[in-house]
Amino acid sequence: MATLIVNGTLVTASESLKADLRIEGEKIDRIGTNLPCAPGDTIVDARGLLVMPGGIDAHTHLDLPISGTLRASDDFETGTRAAAFGGTTSVIDFVSPARGQGLMAALDTWHGLARGKAAIDYGFHMSVVDERPEIFAELDAVLDAGVPSFKIYTAYPDTLMISDGAILRLLTWSARRGTLVLAHAENGSAIAELTASLAREKKLAPRYHAESRPSILEGEATARLIALAEVVDAPLYIVHVTCIEALEAIRAALRRGLDVYSETCPHYLFLAEEALRRPGFEGAKFVCSPPLRPQAHAQKLWQGLALGDIDAVSTDHCPFDFDGAKTLGREDFRKIPNGLPSIETRLTLMWQGVLQRRISENRFVELVSTAPARIHGLCPRKGVLTPGADADIVLWDPNKEVRLDASALHMRVDYSPYEGMTLRGAPSQVFSRGECIVDGEAFLGKPGRGQFLRRAPTQ
Repeated sequence: MATLIVNGTLVTASESLKADLRIEGEKIDRIGTNLPCAPGDTIVDARGLLVMPGGIDAHTHLDLPISGTLRASDDFETGTRAAAFGGTTSVIDFVSPARGQGLMAALDTWHGLARGKAAIDYGFHMSVVDERPEIFAELDAVLDAGVPSFKIYTAYPDTLMISDGAILRLLTWSARRGTLVLAHAENGSAIAELTASLAREKKLAPRYHAESRPSILEGEATARLIALAEVVDAPLYIVHVTCIEALEAIRAALRRGLDVYSETCPHYLFLAEEALRRPGFEGAKFVCSPPLRPQAHAQKLWQGLALGDIDAVSTDHCPFDFDGAKTLGREDFRKIPNGLPSIETRLTLMWQGVLQRRISENRFVELVSTAPARIHGLCPRKGVLTPGADADIVLWDPNKEVRLDASALHMRVDYSPYEGMTLRGAPSQVFSRGECIVDGEAFLGKPGRGQFLRRAPTQ
């Protein structure tokens, strides 16, 4: 039995056209008009809807432990369910070893967190937060296990940051093996000094989180990482770009022909540093790293998305309840868990860029689906509408209204950074490998149906 999606407008990264689409099993079988229909086939009328490849969120932190017993509030069951409601059909999460833990042991832990819970397909990036020789000896095993991307931090010196020398060593190995290094770019040592200075002055309200991590230090770290990658001719992917200084460093690298990729996140496009100054302790809801920036930075990021300087939009979804988690830092911003909930709202938020004529509908598909698939080794299986690809498909209703209040969404978190906003554009139905898992407000999928996405080197 097949499924035929008829009367819709297919929207890909390169074109929009009136056509029908036939799903056979888990795959797209064919695209065209007057497609064959056998008795028992399911007909889905997509009149008035856009037919798009499912979204790919290449930056999530599900069930992430951060200190003691505190974990991100969405696990792989609730997080992937919420992602599906928002039109995302694949995620790539970060394996985050503790210092002293082996990479393969951490990978086994994350497989255990996802297996039996994920409702959509998932892959992993591996974080390298330790520069001991035995960690580097495990890189090949991680690659052989289907994880060809490795994240490093130039921030968080006590827990995650590794030295420039270790970063160069990883980039050298990556260039040789055809893998991709992802980088959180902030100057952690300088941030630590600024943070200590603010603490001595008793400046510990949420708004000082942004003052401790100025944009110039993100720009400096971005330029430094690009220089290290250039030394060994390695590709580099800058995660969650927030500011003009980082964007300028990326543009300069692209002008020199360097193999540099980047992403930004919806909260850096739709929220601003001013939110951290909300009365009382409300600003804590907006604490993330890198922090929100003044509005002028968002305007430049939109330009970067439109011009192709920034390749993709991911979420950095790392949700913590306000009560009981964010409130741990009521007296000290340093104790506020960093992160915002957004795995469900990414596509609807980015669709506003289409409505505001900042980007085309084709560029929208490129940013939220096709480019993440291509960069992270999922094409041609994911991110495209072509015969043979997985039937990960979103029927998008450009006129559907969505409330971004926590009570109206499906993420397991007690607040929304977009509370009070009602926007247009949302999924009507969502298919994952040919199975309709979201139909309006009904979730038809089930925990554990998601498959691990084993990826190969993409260079």
